[in-house]
Amino acid sequence: MNIKNVLLILIAYGLTALLTGLLIPWLKKLKFGQNIREDGPQAHLAKQGTPTMGGIAMLIAGTACFFGYLIATANWTAESLIICLGFGGFAVVGFLDDFLKIRKKQNEGLTVKQKFALEILLAVLIAVLRVFKTARGTMFWIPFWHVNVDFGWFAVPFIVFIVVAMTNAVNLTDGLDGLASSVTAVVAAFFAVAAGGFAGSGPGGAFSLILLGVTLGFLLYNHHPAKVFMGDTGSLALGGALAGIALVSGTELLLPLAGLIYVAEALSVMLQVGYFKATHGKRLFRMAPLHHHFELGGWKETKVVAVFTAATVVFCLIALLGVIL
Repeated sequence: MNIKNVLLILIAYGLTALLTGLLIPWLKKLKFGQNIREDGPQAHLAKQGTPTMGGIAMLIAGTACFFGYLIATANWTAESLIICLGFGGFAVVGFLDDFLKIRKKQNEGLTVKQKFALEILLAVLIAVLRVFKTARGTMFWIPFWHVNVDFGWFAVPFIVFIVVAMTNAVNLTDGLDGLASSVTAVVAAFFAVAAGGFAGSGPGGAFSLILLGVTLGFLLYNHHPAKVFMGDTGSLALGGALAGIALVSGTELLLPLAGLIYVAEALSVMLQVGYFKATHGKRLFRMAPLHHHFELGGWKETKVVAVFTAATVVFCLIALLGVIL
């Protein structure tokens, strides 16, 4: 790991921390506060009005650092565009959702159809770029076995699924102070290794380092008790960024393993809804997503975050075996 890579992390960290600190009073002045669901954990009602849309600082800092990297390396490629669409494009969707929530003064922004339509549109653009404009094309690397498999015509819908699933899974994970930012920092560190970031290899590796710095910088203000929330602006951007990094570095099949917490959060919601409908009102979990199940079971918010983050470290180490073995 060279000094340039260390600087990339530190600059992303420092810039995010600076911008977030400057953004918080501005968000308070505009009264951009979080609306808390009344059917959620009662302890969360105290968070009503906490500034949200802190993801704006993450977006500006991450984009500035990545463009600095692109200017310095002249690496203006389809891979770089995929990362920009994943990070910036989904941040815009999240921003629209957050803004509408604040304007309506409720916890509903874009409709489900509107949100998915925009996400699918972005995912299709990313998939087309990956298949037709990058060297990997329709090939996918299988970890542990270290072979490449041609997915053919199935590549586009498969990529669309990866992108949409990941962005929404990270979005669902962002429900406790510091949870999404802590888990994503660990996953970003993993991809910095898996995508070659610490070796200075390509836009995927570089943005992994930037994402590590961005999430740690935001965590300064987002840890319990949170002074600011990232909102959908931040959580969708993080999910889109991780999907983009995995796609350009050929490590997309490691994403569900390294990000198993995201998968568990999303599955808990799907299982809860399915079980509720099938049993006419019974619940499989105390509350979904999964982090609320543990909260209502008596775990403190800080314990849930610590355990989920530690579990992510373990999952990432297992995923790393898929690269080195």
